[in-house]
Amino acid sequence: MNNQAFSLAWRLFRHETKRGELTIILLAIILSVASVLSLSLFSERLETALTEKSAEFIAADRVLESDKPIDLGWIEKAKEMGLNTAHQTYARSMVFANEQMDLVSLRAADTGYPLKGTVKTADEPFVAGKATNSLPNESEAWIESQLFQTLGINLGDSIEVGDQVFTVTKVLTEVPDAGFSVFGGDPKVLIRKADLAATNVEGPGSRIDYSYFFTGDRDDLENYYDWLEPQLDREIHDWDSIEDDESAIGRSVGRAGQYFLLASLLAIVLAAVSIAVAAQRYSQRHYDPVAIMKTLGAPKSMVQQIYLLQIVFITTLGILIGVALGYAIQEVVVMAVADRVDVSIDAWHWKPLIIAIFTGSICAILFSLYPLLKLFSVSPLRVLRRDLGASLSSRMLQFLASGGAIFLLMWAYSQNLKISAILFVSGITLVTTLMFVTFGLIRVGRKFAQGKMGPWQLAWARISRRAMDNSVQLISFAVTIMLLLVVLVMRNDMVQQWQNQLPEGTPNYFLVNISHSQQPNLQAHFLKQDVNIEKFYPVVRGRFVAVNDEKVRTAVSKEDPDERDSGRNGLGREANLTWSTELQKGTEIIAGTWFEEGLTLTEAERPYEVSIEKGIAERLRLNLGDMLTFNIGSEIVNLKVTSIRDVNWQSMQPNFFFVIEPRALQSYIPTYISSFNLPSDRKSDITSLMKPFANVTLIDVDARINQLRNIVDQVSVAVEFILVLVLAAGALVLIAQVQASMDERQEELAILRTLGANGWLIRSSVVYEFVIIGVVAGAMAAASNEFSLYLLQTQVFQMPAGMHWKYWGIAPVAGALVVGCLGAIGCWRLLSLNTSHLLRKMV
Repeated sequence: MNNQAFSLAWRLFRHETKRGELTIILLAIILSVASVLSLSLFSERLETALTEKSAEFIAADRVLESDKPIDLGWIEKAKEMGLNTAHQTYARSMVFANEQMDLVSLRAADTGYPLKGTVKTADEPFVAGKATNSLPNESEAWIESQLFQTLGINLGDSIEVGDQVFTVTKVLTEVPDAGFSVFGGDPKVLIRKADLAATNVEGPGSRIDYSYFFTGDRDDLENYYDWLEPQLDREIHDWDSIEDDESAIGRSVGRAGQYFLLASLLAIVLAAVSIAVAAQRYSQRHYDPVAIMKTLGAPKSMVQQIYLLQIVFITTLGILIGVALGYAIQEVVVMAVADRVDVSIDAWHWKPLIIAIFTGSICAILFSLYPLLKLFSVSPLRVLRRDLGASLSSRMLQFLASGGAIFLLMWAYSQNLKISAILFVSGITLVTTLMFVTFGLIRVGRKFAQGKMGPWQLAWARISRRAMDNSVQLISFAVTIMLLLVVLVMRNDMVQQWQNQLPEGTPNYFLVNISHSQQPNLQAHFLKQDVNIEKFYPVVRGRFVAVNDEKVRTAVSKEDPDERDSGRNGLGREANLTWSTELQKGTEIIAGTWFEEGLTLTEAERPYEVSIEKGIAERLRLNLGDMLTFNIGSEIVNLKVTSIRDVNWQSMQPNFFFVIEPRALQSYIPTYISSFNLPSDRKSDITSLMKPFANVTLIDVDARINQLRNIVDQVSVAVEFILVLVLAAGALVLIAQVQASMDERQEELAILRTLGANGWLIRSSVVYEFVIIGVVAGAMAAASNEFSLYLLQTQVFQMPAGMHWKYWGIAPVAGALVVGCLGAIGCWRLLSLNTSHLLRKMV
């Protein structure tokens, strides 16, 4: 590269900057960098904050679950690598008091627990707790509210756990890692780790689990796991984070993260489209200067160097301004949502900055490649014949460069081939379809353009005459509208699903161990106190022991490690078995038939039937037709799997792994499970509600529901602001596309004015042209939107898919209004000029 080329390039850059010739492409690059940086940085900071807050639900950033104590060297190594650690031991044990007993989940925690979140306690049962930074003192225990009821004790009384006596000093209302399962555990008792040995519950045959908690920087945690992983035994150890959590909160955070990724990917596509449009216009506006330079003897290599340097200068300036603007935008958004959403304000992430610069650079280079090659191919004869354009006619290079750039950016940013492929294939499908639609539109335009010349005829004639340019505009509008629809509909569907899983009136208390004789009295008592009881579910306890006469593994104690490898996987505990002839709300049969369907044998001939939940079927490798054996009390019951259900575990309703047809368990006496909703301001009524039913166990999940609602509300607000940023980026792309056709429209307007066309005819025809393009683009975007959403919802977000018919009407109307208005606004300055001004601008 010689100094003369650099000097000419710099002078041309400064000259065109002053004249505003670089405005469009500069704005496009600024838009690409700013939108990607603001979206990515806000998403990263928000996701960091959500993950940090959500980590409170597992009491740490990472948890190592183990069936036996781990090597202490692992803990020492974690401390060496700068991690904080804590330990908790879990044991199922009987607790005794006042000649009463109950099975409890005993938790023995060391002084570091919890590393995230807080333990909450109260001074009386069934009231809201307050956070505490301490743990029980020596020989003290904190117990959950229902144990006061079942054991008949008060604060200050003693309980026996194993060989040790503890004084109950607090009501345990909440622990951060309690989980969201309503029936997944026994009442909790919290003691100090130092007191566990005195209980002797770790003796032979005991069932003990160990949790080791870790917090620290993400890189330190990753490095520690890299060191630890080769030493883990998957049969004994389990390394978890909130991203691995399968609970409602884990799924909510996971889907939010996927949505942020999706929005950022679409911002990249919008940025790429805007740069492609701007680069095309920049190239066309420089056909004459290139022809003049070639006429004056400039070699092709010098022309190439001059304009390549122009792209470098424009890209550099655009990236600098875009970075500053993108950072400012996300700071404004952060401040706007700071009072509603926990955003990690002090956190800085380099990845969004790098990807934004990478996006601006790659888009500017690859999307400018074809327009620049066309520019370089301009003949010097254009000085004499301005109708001569570029000699490069094949668009295959443009498609390969543009498509490759989009897919490369999406894949590089997301590291998710599935999401990138879905969006890319959807876009290709839409573009291909629109090409055929454009040809059809041109044929229609030729017919409608005939006859008396009015605004509609003039609009159709312009569409027909500018076939290729209009096809590019149509594709650009349709892709932009489709991407905006994808983001909008995904946001609506996700938020709606989150809100549906916890509607107003969701049961926040559950009743367990209701006897058959208590059922009518309990319901009448609650109704008298204006509390509505939900449905009663019969329950018997049974142990799953065999599949097709093959024994399954039951719980293994630490004295029986060899039993881990014998037999099929089992539940490891007793199961809650229920029966019903009605399919529970929110449950779907995905294989087989429900009990009432397809019966051909008499009841005496056919085996008892059972419906199993999809997850347990996968975990235990169960299939339709398998014969399951349960040990219920002292009797054996054989059941045939006749259906598999997809259960909505996020509903906070009682759900069951196994639902059995009623005749199989008619000889067993069940207990019942039910639920009810009690507003927070009536929490003090719990004592009077439960006083007549001392044996009924009350499970309070109100705190967990409130925590989940808090997370869901924050994620929903964040998603709305992400949507606003994407919509703004899309609007700027539409404006850039309208501006791209201004030069040619200027010539058309000058000719029409010269031929005597009045202002109303010209203005109306321009608006009608954009309205037609907007309607077609909106309709095609709605169709492609359904295709994209089906793949995204079923393959990525694991959500039920469905048709969104209302957008088939909204998209064409919105396309007509938005594109029509943008076209009118964009052309308004030209439309307001008189004929002499238009002719002077053409010269």
